[in-house]
Amino acid sequence: MLELPVNEMITLRQLQPENAPTLFSQLDTSRRSLRRFLPWVDYNTNEEHTLRFIEMMLRKTEDQEAIAFGIWYQQQLCGVIDLHCWDHQLDSAEIGYWLGEQFRGKGIAVNACKALITFAFQTLKLNKLEVRFALQNVESAQIPIRLGFAKEGILRHSAKLHGQYTDTVVMGILRQDWKY
Repeated sequence: MLELPVNEMITLRQLQPENAPTLFSQLDTSRRSLRRFLPWVDYNTNEEHTLRFIEMMLRKTEDQEAIAFGIWYQQQLCGVIDLHCWDHQLDSAEIGYWLGEQFRGKGIAVNACKALITFAFQTLKLNKLEVRFALQNVESAQIPIRLGFAKEGILRHSAKLHGQYTDTVVMGILRQDWKY
């Protein structure tokens, strides 16, 4: 199990099957706010769904396609951060993240992203990372902005949220621009 220390309060630990009950509980508690911009929330309705997600991400890690970490704040599992859409030809990947409601506004997501970005550039030797989010998700947009990502564009009607097409913002950062 891979572990990335972030600071004295935050650690990233690769998700394991035994994390499914706690992770599902965190998701379920924050379901209403998370589902506004994350359509997969509606399909994760029990611990078994969460377990299948973790198992899928472990398989994708073996195949070097993705990796998912639990975000631990003061020893409590409070969310997820991952690298996905890992492209070995372009040495790029996308970052995704979510936090339970009671953990937001504490700098956890920004610090978790910093650690994952550094890991991706230094250890995995990726060249580019992207963050994609719904245009309306102003809260999520603040994280890549604070981390120095550049807005690369808007993909029109590139996602569906609750039956409605929505635009997706793409922001990226290159290894050469990352301040370690």
